[in-house]
Amino acid sequence: MWWQAFIDGFVQGFARSHPLAVPPSELAWLLGIAAALCVVPFLWRFFGRFVTIVHELGHAFAGLATGMRVTGITLRLDQGGTTRGVGRGRAVWFGFWGYPSPAVVGAALAWASAAGWGRAALSVSLVLLVLVFLFIRNLAGVLILSGAILAVAVIVVAVPPDIQGHLTLAVGLALVLGAARDWWNVVMVHTARRRELGSSDAYNLARRTGVPSAVWLFTFAAVIALAGVASWAVLAGAVVTVGS
Repeated sequence: MWWQAFIDGFVQGFARSHPLAVPPSELAWLLGIAAALCVVPFLWRFFGRFVTIVHELGHAFAGLATGMRVTGITLRLDQGGTTRGVGRGRAVWFGFWGYPSPAVVGAALAWASAAGWGRAALSVSLVLLVLVFLFIRNLAGVLILSGAILAVAVIVVAVPPDIQGHLTLAVGLALVLGAARDWWNVVMVHTARRRELGSSDAYNLARRTGVPSAVWLFTFAAVIALAGVASWAVLAGAVVTVGS
């Protein structure tokens, strides 16, 4: 039965497999897939919503880590989202970890894949996405999150185990690129679409702290760039493994 296959794939996914060995030709394919998810409008329409989920989870985990109580997450069909929290947590830390989070998660997925934990990363991601249902507060959010859960579940059940790690690596790279695309979008909000400033984390952080928005945009970019460098180092190591 399909549910038995799902349970078996889910449970077995927590075991470590062999570290990834990525030939240069496959590396080109992985980078192409990651770029397509973030550049092709039709694909970005769906993958961009997954990036938004990770963005909002970045806020949520940052808030929980500093003692805040997350009261709800809203996901919108226009790829926007909002995370609300109350308590004595560090509001600046909570506000910061939105745009950089997809890049950091992407680098973590790239490392997990290269180290042989790609399947485990999928199983852990599936658990986390299901738990997010506890915080969703709108119908669009339920639909978007359900789609993300379904996509990950299909990979766990239907994709051969030796390919799952490669797909996890591609998704990790796409998250890094998606974070860069979202960062550029918020830069455009500050320069060309200023009527949308209320949706910018950098603008809201500037209002709260008095530190200019440009500084926050730069720090977002620095974290995203570091995640990109880390991901590239992981890729380089995997390719070297093939030639050794």
